[in-house]
Parts: sequence; C-alpha cells; structure tokens
Amino acid sequence: MVPDYTWLFILGAFVLGGTVKGALGVGLPLVTVPMLSLWLPIGQAIGLMVMPVLLSNLIQSREGAGLRGNLHRFAGMIATQFAVTIIAVRLTLAMSPSELETMVAVSLLIAVGLMAFSPQFTVHPRHEGAAGIGVGALSGLLGGISSLTGPLVIAYLMALRLNREAFVGSISVIYLCGAIPLYAAMLYFGRIGLGDIGLSILALAPMGAGLLIGRALRTRVNEAFFRKLLLLFLTVIAILLLS
Repeated sequence: MVPDYTWLFILGAFVLGGTVKGALGVGLPLVTVPMLSLWLPIGQAIGLMVMPVLLSNLIQSREGAGLRGNLHRFAGMIATQFAVTIIAVRLTLAMSPSELETMVAVSLLIAVGLMAFSPQFTVHPRHEGAAGIGVGALSGLLGGISSLTGPLVIAYLMALRLNREAFVGSISVIYLCGAIPLYAAMLYFGRIGLGDIGLSILALAPMGAGLLIGRALRTRVNEAFFRKLLLLFLTVIAILLLS
C-alpha cells in the first residue's frame, strides 16, 4: 500500500510535469517518471504515465505531415525503436529495483547533458534513413529501461531542421510509436498491471492542471532561466536516485 502522504507527492509530480510541458512543450515523462521513482517502483512510475503520454501524443500527432506521412518518413527509426524497446523491457526483468533506479538516473543524466549542451549538427537528407535507425536503437534502449527518450529524439529532429509544426507532429508520432511497444511489453511481462493503467486515467486531471499553469508561465517567465532551473532540479533527482 502507498502511504496517504505519498499520494500528495505523486499528485505534485504530475502537476509539475504538466507545468514543464505547458511551458516548454516537452518534458512530461522526463520530469514525472524520475520524481515518481523516488516513491514508487520504476515499473509503476512508468505505468502511471500510460494515458497522459498516449493521449497527449495522439492529439499532437496530427500536426505537420500527419500520422501517415510521419510513419512513412520515420519508418526505419520507428521499426527499430519498436523492436529494441521490447528487447530492453525483457532485459530489465533480470534487474533488481536498485539497478533499475540506477539505470533511470543514468538515463536522466544523459537527458540533462543533451539538454544542457544542445549539440548542434545537421543530418543530410541522404543520411536520414541510417541516422534514424541508429537513433531508433538508442531511444528504444533508453525507452525500454526508463521511458526517457525525449532529449535524444529532440536532438535528432532538430538536426533535420524541421519547422515548428513539422517538429511537433513528428516527435509526437515517434513518441506514440515508442510508447505503444513500451507499455504493451511492460504489461505482457508483468512490470505494470491494469490497475496502474486505470490510475493513469486519474493522472490526466493533475497533468491538465499543470499544463494550464505552464501555459500561463510561458509568457511570464524567462525560458532560458526556466530551463536552467529545470536542469538543476533534474540533476538533483538523478543524484537522489543514485544515493
């Protein structure tokens, strides 16, 4: 049983994750999963994200080239990510809770590094297919272990020089296609249960409240300062998971 006071922290994690997503447009699992992992088993922390992640990305996947167009463009990346995610989830079954916490912390620090240094590079169209497969493999590995694929996929899509509408549509389709095998495999292998998925529906309310707060903050808070504060916060969470 989860102590009563812990539900307040869980509620706060979803509000804060929604606030970051509302303010920056990304970051819901990146913030919420590590925070939840401080109080809950890793599997349950990821399981509580099922409906918020699927619903938000399904809605946004219609932007840009749309679902069909992005599925065609990123087919190699999505297929690779799909397969590697399932393999990674299977491999985590042999890990202890402390090992899983360490892997989530390492994944979080990788994400913080990518966000902090924002590597600038360009992927030429003729190399997009091969690069996408490589990114798909890495994101599938990180996703299957921790569900934290955001910064890696963001860095890749930025290297493709997409406009904002195409970027949002593309990343939502990739997230959606990465989330489906992740949650399906975790359910199949028993790392999450139907109860976790049911609770994730309730998580839509605090996440929605956070989104509204984040959108209000977007025009009132300096984005660069907000990002630095977020990176510091995530680093502290990673250290707590490692301790």
